[in-house]
Amino acid sequence: MSAADATAVRAVTRTRGRFRVALSVGVALIAAWTVVAALWPALAPYDPEAQDPLARFLAPGGAHLLGTDQFGRDTFSRMLAGARPVLQVAPPATVLGVLLGTAIGLAAGTLGGLVDEIIMRVLDAVAIFPAVIATVLFVALAGRSVTVMVLVIAGAFTPIVARSVRAATLVEREKAYVEAVRLRGGSTVREILPNIGPTVLVEATSRFGDAIFAAATLSFLGLGQPPGSPDWGASVSDNRLWLTVAPWTVLAPALAIASLVVGIALTADALRGRREHA
Repeated sequence: MSAADATAVRAVTRTRGRFRVALSVGVALIAAWTVVAALWPALAPYDPEAQDPLARFLAPGGAHLLGTDQFGRDTFSRMLAGARPVLQVAPPATVLGVLLGTAIGLAAGTLGGLVDEIIMRVLDAVAIFPAVIATVLFVALAGRSVTVMVLVIAGAFTPIVARSVRAATLVEREKAYVEAVRLRGGSTVREILPNIGPTVLVEATSRFGDAIFAAATLSFLGLGQPPGSPDWGASVSDNRLWLTVAPWTVLAPALAIASLVVGIALTADALRGRREHA
């Protein structure tokens, strides 16, 4: 092996090592918050809804690890409890958006021609419609609920996923194995779908992070979880007026959102990098 080849091998090894570390850290963060969402009643030291007027704005430390808010509620307990509402919305919204986007993108890329043109123009129309306005309309018609949040977020993700899947499908459609299947009269979709799996996986992890932000944003705007709930977005909204008095009441849920999104981003980047350097 030449010196240049050895250097290239070492570079690839280091790159793959970084991807493994990123993937491990990302999965660990996601797993940690998933466990918290499932077990928070056993982990929280206080009832996240319990109010104590005599314990308003206590600084972090002592009996309250992350202090208390304007109603004397324990910030740490509310941060733990807030993981569940977010993870009740983001995963199903991601799954629904990815499934719809994959089906639409695969159909557009496989069929091509006029069908492809019609599908893409419809997706363009959906994509330019403001998500906040769509959410307001859905909430006005169907009421505030987890189901409405899931549908709105999934609807926003569908065109994005469909475009990526369509692009991957167009690449695969031109390959020899697809032409061979077409000549045999077989199903090209059945052959193409496994080969665009990595694209779908990367889209799923990327959209999962976006869904966390979207769910928190909707709650912050009062379009998701009701005000006063321990949901992270609602907690930031409820306490933003007290940021200079009790910054921990905003920082705790904000950092919780950031840590989960970072974990998902690391996982998505690692999967994307491993696919590109495979």
